[in-house]
Amino acid sequence: MKILVLGIGNVLLADEGVGVFFVKWFENIYQITPPKDKSVDFVDGGTLCMQLTPLIVSYDKVFLVDCIDGDAECGDVFFFDYHQMPKNLNYQGSAHEVETFAMLNFMDMINDLPQTHILAIKPNRIEPMSFTLSDEVINGAKTMQKVLKKELESLGFILEQKSSISLQEFAKNYI
Repeated sequence: MKILVLGIGNVLLADEGVGVFFVKWFENIYQITPPKDKSVDFVDGGTLCMQLTPLIVSYDKVFLVDCIDGDAECGDVFFFDYHQMPKNLNYQGSAHEVETFAMLNFMDMINDLPQTHILAIKPNRIEPMSFTLSDEVINGAKTMQKVLKKELESLGFILEQKSSISLQEFAKNYI
């Protein structure tokens, strides 16, 4: 089984880039040992969305990490199957989010969407040319970390923490 952990977002716009920052940070802080029959890749998808379709279809399972909008507090974390999106959430917060949802819908319509789970957080601020994440997103990322770690472990992966760099410090150095 091939697993993709895909971070989506614009890293030049503060909280908007949390999906990308989180995925690459998570990959950086853990030594990940896969079981014999599985592999995992961590990809910075940026704001490419539709261009990611050929990549996504090559996987059996996808964890898409992104911002999300809706009736929630900043920093709230959500984890759900793509087909079971909570009604109080939507992909309307930014241009890339709308395109991400359109891409997923398109892939689903033509039966090319692998099993997909969304790990999302409601951002606090979208600020041009800022790599500083809000306190709400930093705190919410702790929950995201626990959720993704638990999911990978449930699939047989062994995760050993190898770094204690903070998400904020990682984000500042990522660019």
